[in-house]
Amino acid sequence: MRKADLLTREYRTIDYVSGPLIFVTRVTGASFGEIVRITLRDGEVRTGQVLDISEDHAVVQVYEGTRGIDTAGTTVRFTGEPARISVSLDMLGRVFSGVGKPRDDGPEIIPEAVLDIAGTPINPSARDKPADFIQTGMSAIDGLNTLVRGQKLPIFSGSGLPASKLAAQIARQAKVRGEGEEFAVVFVAMGITHKEASFFMQDFERTGALDRVVFFMNLADDPTVERLAAPRCGLTVAEFLAFTHNLHVLVILTDMINYCEALREISTAREEVPGRRGYPGYMYTDLASIYERAGRLKGRAGSITQIPILTMPDDDITHPVPDLTGYITEGQIVLSRDLFRRGADPPVDALPCLSRLMNLGIGPGKTREDHRGVADQLYASYAYGRDLRRLVAIVGEEALTELDRKYLKFAEGFERRFITQGDEDRPIEKTLSIAWDLFATLPEDELKRIKKEHIAKFHPARQGPEGEAPVKGTGE
Repeated sequence: MRKADLLTREYRTIDYVSGPLIFVTRVTGASFGEIVRITLRDGEVRTGQVLDISEDHAVVQVYEGTRGIDTAGTTVRFTGEPARISVSLDMLGRVFSGVGKPRDDGPEIIPEAVLDIAGTPINPSARDKPADFIQTGMSAIDGLNTLVRGQKLPIFSGSGLPASKLAAQIARQAKVRGEGEEFAVVFVAMGITHKEASFFMQDFERTGALDRVVFFMNLADDPTVERLAAPRCGLTVAEFLAFTHNLHVLVILTDMINYCEALREISTAREEVPGRRGYPGYMYTDLASIYERAGRLKGRAGSITQIPILTMPDDDITHPVPDLTGYITEGQIVLSRDLFRRGADPPVDALPCLSRLMNLGIGPGKTREDHRGVADQLYASYAYGRDLRRLVAIVGEEALTELDRKYLKFAEGFERRFITQGDEDRPIEKTLSIAWDLFATLPEDELKRIKKEHIAKFHPARQGPEGEAPVKGTGE
């Protein structure tokens, strides 16, 4: 069949409807992923996408849902085009549905381009190595698990933990130091409640951050299949802003567990063989097609940095979604329910956190020469303090030495002063300053992971009047 014939041919051969899917028979020439127009008996037109083809059958997912579709009076037209989105610089400051339709009562976007939401494959040799420090204003991230421009660094949360608040705070505070330029933010919310949507909108409007945000909002009562398109639409806009307009773009995806639940629902409707916990066996590949769209390109000033956020069911970090996400991405930020109960804000549990690209974005000319040593010492001292807490629960604090008590106090101060910061936007200098104030509560000879010249330069005990003798082995 010629392409021209295909574009004008309509089918009235819907076999049956299952959830968000319709199954069309006697279809010829259809291709995987192409867009379909569905016209209902009353004239309403909906949009769908081909999910599966086999011989003369085609499985189509309907973005607006299948309510009202009947097998006799509905026509299906295959367009032969992939899923596309209209993009423009004017999208900054606007709110869209998961498929890019305005939902802020504003006008339709006048497109500068219409792009395939699957993106364009990038030659690996064209990728540039992430190397620039991104200041999020959060000490637990900037000081210990530094985010680097072009990185993908997920946040693992639990049900009821304030991941949304942390995401909104990062969205409004993120900046590249030394360039005087803040990030443009593409914020993709998938399957969120109306309460969460209201929180994000009010926070962005109150702080003025909305002016630099492209907000894709898929609510919990929106069609499930729209949830699958939302991150790809957001990343297509991010690629346009980064590689056409040379902007630094921060993409925040929340909540990836809702995306994967939608993937599982569609897979079940397609009657596919399930994998772990019912998720499709191709979920790793599907997640990789999203996460791997972060990065930098040689010869381009723009960049895409990703912060996916996902809620771990039952706080289980071995659940398939966080497990596969950890394989693909370059580290993780983990929120702690115990710290949350004790009032930490944000409740970031430093010990299981990791940023694999941290060393590329810190040091002289980027943050400060003592940054690596300070981070290592914070980890070591806090880990020892945490171990002592468990020991105290068994033998009591009276059994501890004087040095052990100092480490115990260090761990409490670390959580209260370094981790907890509320809505404060901290520059990296203040983050490192707080760390050195905490080190001052320990004897100097315990700072084994910091170079001696950095202790001499930055230790509070060495910051006295000029000519004053250095004080060694001080306590508090």
